[in-house]
Amino acid sequence: MMDLQNSSSGGGPPVLKEKRAASPAPSGVSMKSDWSMEDPPAFSSGGGSSGSQTETQRGASPEPSCVSMKSDASFGPHRSNFSSEDMTSDTHEKKNNYSREKLDHIFKELQEKFISLVKNELNTFKKLLSPDYPACSEGEMEDDQKEGVLKVTLHILRNMNQTNLANTLENKLAPACQQKLKSKLRDKYQILNEGISGHVKSALLNEIYTELYITEGGGGDVNQEHEVKQIEAASRKRTTEERPIKCNDIFKPLQEQKRPIRTVLTKGVAGIGKTVSVQKFILDWSEGKVNQDVLFIFPLPFRELNLMKEKKLSLVNLLQCFFPETQDLKPRHYKNYKIMFIFDGLDECRLPLDFQNNENLVNIEEQTSVDVLLMNLIKGNLLPSALLWITSRPAAANQIPPECFDQVTEVRGFSDPQKQEYFRKRISDQDLANKVFTHIRSSRSLYIMCHIPVFCWITATVLERMLSEADRGEIPKTLTQMFTHFLIFQIKHKSQKYSGKSDIDPQQTRTSILALGKLAFQQLEKGNLIFYEEDLKESGIDIKEVSVYSGVCTQIFREEHELHLGKVFSFVHLSVQEFLAALYAFICFIDRSVLNQQTTKKQNTELSELLSRSTMTEFLSSAIKKALQSESGHLDLFLRFLLGLSLESNQNLLRVVLTQTERISDSNEEIVKYIKKKIEENSSPEKSINLFHCLNELNDHSLVQKVQKYLRKGDDRRLQKARLSPAQWSALAFVLVNSEEELDEFNLSKYDPSEECLLRLLPVVKISRRAV
Repeated sequence: MMDLQNSSSGGGPPVLKEKRAASPAPSGVSMKSDWSMEDPPAFSSGGGSSGSQTETQRGASPEPSCVSMKSDASFGPHRSNFSSEDMTSDTHEKKNNYSREKLDHIFKELQEKFISLVKNELNTFKKLLSPDYPACSEGEMEDDQKEGVLKVTLHILRNMNQTNLANTLENKLAPACQQKLKSKLRDKYQILNEGISGHVKSALLNEIYTELYITEGGGGDVNQEHEVKQIEAASRKRTTEERPIKCNDIFKPLQEQKRPIRTVLTKGVAGIGKTVSVQKFILDWSEGKVNQDVLFIFPLPFRELNLMKEKKLSLVNLLQCFFPETQDLKPRHYKNYKIMFIFDGLDECRLPLDFQNNENLVNIEEQTSVDVLLMNLIKGNLLPSALLWITSRPAAANQIPPECFDQVTEVRGFSDPQKQEYFRKRISDQDLANKVFTHIRSSRSLYIMCHIPVFCWITATVLERMLSEADRGEIPKTLTQMFTHFLIFQIKHKSQKYSGKSDIDPQQTRTSILALGKLAFQQLEKGNLIFYEEDLKESGIDIKEVSVYSGVCTQIFREEHELHLGKVFSFVHLSVQEFLAALYAFICFIDRSVLNQQTTKKQNTELSELLSRSTMTEFLSSAIKKALQSESGHLDLFLRFLLGLSLESNQNLLRVVLTQTERISDSNEEIVKYIKKKIEENSSPEKSINLFHCLNELNDHSLVQKVQKYLRKGDDRRLQKARLSPAQWSALAFVLVNSEEELDEFNLSKYDPSEECLLRLLPVVKISRRAV
C-alpha cells in the first residue's frame, strides 16, 4: 500500500511511502460516477503547513492509489498516481498521449464532479444524524458511490476525533442484518450459565457479572505447570508493576505501542473466566455500549468448529452456517466493514493446525477445510483488516506461532476485593454472603481457589445452603470436603427437583456416578476437558441414555447441542473432572468387583496402574510417587482429592456412592509419615508445597504448627538459631507463601544463610518485591 503524506515543508509535494498492511480499519472505496477509485484516499489531518500526517493501512493491493485533499477537496494535476520521472518524460507523454493541458482539463472536470457528489452525499449523512430522521434502509446502501463517500467521510470524522459521530453514522448505514445479528447475540449472551445446564434457570450476566483481573500477558510462552499451581502463583503475583487491562479495551494499543492491534491472544487457566470475558464483551457490543466502530462480531468457539472438521466450505459459507442472519451480506461487505472474529477455547481445538505446511488462501469465497480457513485468517491472508481474539489455556497457546499475535493478555480471575464482590452479588442475603466470605477467608486453600470464578460458584452453592441451615454439620475447610458436599448437593437437588422425593435411588445414582467417573478418569490422562460422542462410547456411556447421567448432576456434567451437527459434553471445570476421576479410582480400588465390571480392555496407563496395588498404603504411596515424577504437576490436584477421600469422614458423606468404606486409620498414619519423608528428601520446593496441601487434606498440620512459633514479630534471632530441618524450611516456605501479608523484602540472613535454606525458600523469594 502506498500512503501519501505531507512533506516537512509547508507547500512541498506529497511523498509516497510504502507501509505494511496491519490496520483493522476497512479501506476499500468505490465511486461509480464518471470515475472510479479502488482504494480510499489518505487525507492529511490539517492544512499543508501543519507537518502532520495520517497513514491508511490495508492489505496489499495490485494497483494502489492515493489522493490528497488539502482544502475543499481541491486536486492538482500533479497529484495523480505517477512518479516525478514519468511526469517529466517526453517519451511517456507521447506513449500515453496525455499532455499537461489535457490532464489539467480532465482533473478540473473530475474536481467539479467529485465536489458535487460529495456535497450531495454529505447532505444525506447530515440528515441521517438528525434525531428526527428515520434510519436508512439497506436498499439505500446498495449504491456503490454512497458507500465510497461514506468511507471517506468516516475516515475524516475519526481524524477530527469525532469517533462517536462516525460510529453512529456507520451503524445507521449498516446492512439490516447487522441489527438482526446484534439482537441474536444479545439474547444468547445475556444469560450466564455458571456451569448450569438448560434444566435450571440461569442468572442474567449483567446482574451478577464481576469484572475480572486481566493483565498484559507478555509473550506467547507456554506454562506446563498444573493450573492450580498457576493459580497459587497468581494469587501472590499482583504487584504495582503489572498493568491491568479492561476486557473491552483489549484491542486498544498501549501507550508505547505504535501500530494497531489486529490479533489478541488471551491466556488463562480452566474456569478462570475467559469465556465469561468473551460473553461480556459481546453483550456490551450488542447492547450498543462499547466498540461500536466494529460493525460485525462473529463468535466461533472451537468446540463448535470441531463439529465442522469434515466439511469443505468457504469463509462466507462458514459464517452463513453459524449466522444465517448474514445471508444477504456481499463478499465486499466483509472487506469494507470493520469485523471481528472471536475464537474461544483454543485448548479445545481438535482441528489439525499445521502452520508450517498450510496452503495460502486469499479468496473468502474459495472452498477448503475449516482448519485452512482458520490458519489463513490468523496469518492475515484472509481478511487482513479483520480483528481476531483468541482465548486459550496456557498449555495450548503454542498451537499458534507467537508472531501471529500483536498482543497477549492474561486473565487472572478474581482479585481479593472482587471475590467479596462476587459473593455479595451471588447471594441475595447480605448477612449470609458475609458469613460465606468470612468462612472462605479462614481457609487459605479455599481462598486461593476462589481466584477461579467457577470455584466461587461451587463454594457459594455449597455454603449458602449449609450456613443457612440450623443442623448444618461440619463446614468444609478442604478441597475434598467442598467437592464432596457439592456432589452430594447435586444428587439431592436432582432427586427433589425431578422426582419430588427427598430419597435418592442408590443404584441409579451409583451407576451414573461411576460412568461419569470413568469418563473423567480416562479423559484426564488424555488432557481432554471437552468430549464428543466417540469419547463417551469409549467410556461405556450409551449416547441414547446420556440424559440419565447429565440428569443426575445437571450442574456437573453438561450436554450442549450445537448447529444440529452433534453434541458436545463437558464437566463444568477441570477440578470437578479431577475430583470425579479420583473418586472413581478410589471406588475401583476398595471394590474390586467394580473394577472388574468397569475394565473392558487391559489398560496400562499411569493412572490405571495404581489400581493394581494390593494395599491402601501401596495404592496411595504409588499415587504420591507418580505425582512427584510429573514435571508439569498434572496429577497434583488428583492426588489431593485421592488422599482426602481416604478419610473416613469423607467416605461417610459419600455413602450413596460407596457401598463399602475402608477403615484405614493405620494406613493414614503411614501415609502421613511417607509424605513427610518425601518433603525431607525432595529438592523441588514446588513439589513440597503440594505435599503440604496433601497433609492439609489429611488433617495433619504438625509440621506447619512447629514453624509458626518462629514467625512471631520481633523474634528473628530465634528463627536464626532454630536450625530447622529441610522439611521444616519447606514448611516455613508453605506458611509464608500462603500468608495474606505482602512480603516487601526477603533477606536470607534473617533465616539461615545456607544454600539448603535458600533452595527450600525459593517460592518465598519469587513472591517478594525485593530479595537480599
